[in-house]
Amino acid sequence: MAKNIYFASDFHLGAPSYDESRKREERIVRWLNFIEPNCSELFLMGDIFDFWFEYGKVIPKGFIRLQGKLAQMADAGVKIYFFKGNHDMWVDDYFTKEIGIEIISDELIIERAGKKFYLHHGDGLGPGD
Repeated sequence: MAKNIYFASDFHLGAPSYDESRKREERIVRWLNFIEPNCSELFLMGDIFDFWFEYGKVIPKGFIRLQGKLAQMADAGVKIYFFKGNHDMWVDDYFTKEIGIEIISDELIIERAGKKFYLHHGDGLGPGD
């Protein structure tokens, strides 16, 4: 049986407060646990964090449960893509080196089941952006 492809975006972990973000992170991890057995690819379409700044060998603290779950999924063979959003555009190579996540800075065109898909975070594409 073919596995599914999942898309998610705009978790904005870090806003508006630590407590609210922590509860949201727990729900996200529960969802990832639910989809993992039938997931072949996961596309995180941007603004997963609010905000994420990497500085050389330093990363923001927090959201280790999500990072651990993504690492577990990647280790199990799920291909994960992380699109930089306008709230987490400062993602550098930490997720690639530590977890194996492919970082996408712009658009990505993929073909699945004989159909082409244009994928992009989307911020900056509309007239009001």
